[in-house]
Amino acid sequence: MAGHSNAYSLSTGLIADPEWNRLHSLLQDADNFENWESLIRATEALEGGIGRSSSTETIEQIRILFDAFLRKFPLLFGYWKRYADIEFAVAGSDAAEVIYRRGVAGIPNSVDLWTGYCSFKMDTCPDEDEVRDLFDTAAEFVGIDFLSHTLWDKYIEFEERLERPDMVMQVLERVTRIPMHQYARYFERYTQLSASRPVEELTSQEEFDRVSGTLSGELAQKDEKMLPTEIDRELRIRIQKLHVTRFTEVQQETMRRWPFEAEIKRPYFHVKALDETELVNWRRYLDFEEIEGDFRRIRFLYEKCLVATAFYDELWFRYVRWLSAQEGDHREDIRNVYRQGSGIFVPIGRPAFRIAYAHFEEAEGDYDLARDIFESILTELPGNIETIIARANFERRVAGVNSAIAVYTSAIESGSCDVYTRGALIAEWARILWTVKGSPEDARVLFEKYADHYLDSKYFWINYLQFEIQLPSSSETEAERYRYVSKVHNAIRTKTRLPPLAIKDLSHTYMVYLLERGGPGTIKEYNKLDIEVNG
Repeated sequence: MAGHSNAYSLSTGLIADPEWNRLHSLLQDADNFENWESLIRATEALEGGIGRSSSTETIEQIRILFDAFLRKFPLLFGYWKRYADIEFAVAGSDAAEVIYRRGVAGIPNSVDLWTGYCSFKMDTCPDEDEVRDLFDTAAEFVGIDFLSHTLWDKYIEFEERLERPDMVMQVLERVTRIPMHQYARYFERYTQLSASRPVEELTSQEEFDRVSGTLSGELAQKDEKMLPTEIDRELRIRIQKLHVTRFTEVQQETMRRWPFEAEIKRPYFHVKALDETELVNWRRYLDFEEIEGDFRRIRFLYEKCLVATAFYDELWFRYVRWLSAQEGDHREDIRNVYRQGSGIFVPIGRPAFRIAYAHFEEAEGDYDLARDIFESILTELPGNIETIIARANFERRVAGVNSAIAVYTSAIESGSCDVYTRGALIAEWARILWTVKGSPEDARVLFEKYADHYLDSKYFWINYLQFEIQLPSSSETEAERYRYVSKVHNAIRTKTRLPPLAIKDLSHTYMVYLLERGGPGTIKEYNKLDIEVNG
């Protein structure tokens, strides 16, 4: 499965290596992940390995290759790090940081990539405030991940290197509020360090102010005074009680999520299909968090889920619908989800998500963008019935019936549709003439005109028969209605080249019509058909 199938384009002949050129030629099939991997490995090995001594041509090739690969597969965090390492080797830390920034923009919920970026920053940036700011940014993006301990460990290591136990306490105080895999280890470390730290560092400023304010109020009410050492000891006791309570709460929240996390065997992106058991687990995990009702946690889980399930449009749809149901204005967030899913991940062979994106932009009043989305689908899937019908209905809503008919006629005449598709589009065209334009006569003329052209199109004949059956009639006109319906059914049985089972199904529809609306004598026809059709 893959999003788009645009072939990778790169001039050949720039690398004097026959094996490299052979691997490069295989990327005409740009959806084959193994071919990409082989070419990347071969390019990395050119000239004994990429480095500052590599030729300009080789460096340019590796950049073009990684850029093209990561445009197609932006969720592969390991390749962003490989690309950053190459840039660091050939151009230095500034160039590497550009790649890290692109990487975390492309996959902002990757604990591994953020941890790698922060580690790189620790080793290359002398400005401790700049590094700390990056850690804080990373914590905002992925700090609540169940397996985010690698990031928090690196953050603590950074502060320890600077010999800043006060900042270590701040980090520990933050992380002990998060349900995660290694929660107990952080509580233990917090407890050990808190014994030697000032009481003001033991909790957040807000909580400390609240606890000390409560104590001051109690002393004032009782008209009591305490020595500074006694106040310190009392504050420590009260904060410790809060800490124990928090530990219990975090432990419970961790245990509630543990079964879901334990079932995630492949949390990373891969081009191979995901096991059904994992898909079921993601659905149940999302159900759980949605019931819990924490917006930030729900949203983070959706973003995490869509890394592993990026090719599954059901979960993109679910994310959009959940966002749409939240309070506040989330239109830009929804638009970004549509862009991400339809631009790269959801396979173009399943156009429903892209059609939904067009509907979203139509609802927002951007008709030109909606048209562009429809056109982009049909560029990749010319003749796709679902998209053509959706496009025609869009034009009917925003520009009128004639514009919808123009979509059908254009598609039918384009040469991009097979016989079955053209028959289906004729039927949809007739439906508009009848149900929207209010002209059943024109619809019948259209069906009769093309009947001999689409003898193989089941869709055409199903709709032709239903059209004649469903037209309203009075007792005076039922006999005429019967003549039209019977004519279509006779053509289905004697002229069309439909499969026997399809003809049998349509005959059953006709037989129901005879029972429910047939006049005197039609029961004989019914009995005869019952023998012929059902044996």
